[in-house]
Amino acid sequence: MIGRNDQLGNYLLRLEEKGFKFGEDIIIFIYFGKQSTGSSDYLAALSIELTLKCQKRFDPSFYLSFLERLQAHKITTKKQAYALANQLGLLAVQET
Repeated sequence: MIGRNDQLGNYLLRLEEKGFKFGEDIIIFIYFGKQSTGSSDYLAALSIELTLKCQKRFDPSFYLSFLERLQAHKITTKKQAYALANQLGLLAVQET
């Protein structure tokens, strides 16, 4: 779960506690993407979350592309990010 005031590093640590292991090169890339897009820690964490949900693994190019889309669409909330992912057909339809 991503909290709005969480720092990106804390989010990555929580993912590691859940079994997601990121190498130093991936962590550097995550911060590079955040900085190059001018994104907040919150948007970077949302992009990581959705990358993992959509790809079932961390895919650097997907992460960066989705982070750029979040910025371009002026996404500010998790609900908006998931709506965008659904609109783009990135998430499987949830069964009711």
